[in-house]
Amino acid sequence: MRLIRGLSYLEPFLNGCVLTIGNFDGLHSGHRTVIKKLAERGKSLNLPVVVMIFEPQPLEYFLGDNSPSRLMRLREKVIQFAKLPVNHLVIMRFNRQFANYEAEQFIQEVLIEKLNVKHLVIGDDFHFGKGRRGNFAMLKEKGKQFGFNVEDTGSFELSGLRISSTVIRDALAEGHLEKAEKLLGRCFAICGRVVHGDKRGRTIGYPTANLKLFRKNTPINGVFAVTMTGIDDQEVEGIANVGTRPTVDGTSKVILETHLFDFDQEIYGRYVEIHFKKKIRDEMCFQSLEGLKNQIADDIIKTKKIFAELKRL
Repeated sequence: MRLIRGLSYLEPFLNGCVLTIGNFDGLHSGHRTVIKKLAERGKSLNLPVVVMIFEPQPLEYFLGDNSPSRLMRLREKVIQFAKLPVNHLVIMRFNRQFANYEAEQFIQEVLIEKLNVKHLVIGDDFHFGKGRRGNFAMLKEKGKQFGFNVEDTGSFELSGLRISSTVIRDALAEGHLEKAEKLLGRCFAICGRVVHGDKRGRTIGYPTANLKLFRKNTPINGVFAVTMTGIDDQEVEGIANVGTRPTVDGTSKVILETHLFDFDQEIYGRYVEIHFKKKIRDEMCFQSLEGLKNQIADDIIKTKKIFAELKRL
């Protein structure tokens, strides 16, 4: 898969392409169905499969810290796209200039002149351009004029439940990890590089591997049974806290700390993935570190029981 960061790096597709556009936050099972449909169309037309995403996501640009929490960072999204039948991933920088693009300008300069789109798969609720003037109907009309087809992605359901990033985000916020996993088509996970922390976990007997989340907010919060991958083909069981550590320092930044069971390796700087299996409890504030230590001991007992039950299934 070729990664293209912005139009300035995009050579025109002389023979055309098949294209879909969106945030694709979480790359859930509905998104993957769209990509599969697009790939089939690309194969039948003998054209490359192109996906266009935005960075930051439009709501993050307009709402800032009040925007919905992300299911995926950009790097995580790129990693997942690379596993799919996508030839080119175009990352459009969403800034003031792009936000002020007129809808017709976007169609002419981006879709026609640069991408030379021949088949577009898009949601019927998709809006684009200054003032959100561009919509599905405009694309259909312009498609007839300039010779490209426009296809509706449709909505996707699983067991009668509509699949969407919003529904998944709500499930995670409520601690319903099994529901989120079902809709995502995989376990919810967070990737990142292990960094040095303040090492306070070691002082109470529970050293942690810390990940900087680089997110304005996160869809999950609390204590979870997790596994970590990315270390010598191992899948290591552990317990993780996602939150602001109110007992220790009450930082405003969300931190992911993972204590791994029966593990004693130096992994600073390693790029790992934390897979969230089940929520144990919400984050709590304790009167003392001793109280926190006692609670962690109880949490670990519960977590190990969860893993034992999962292995019996």
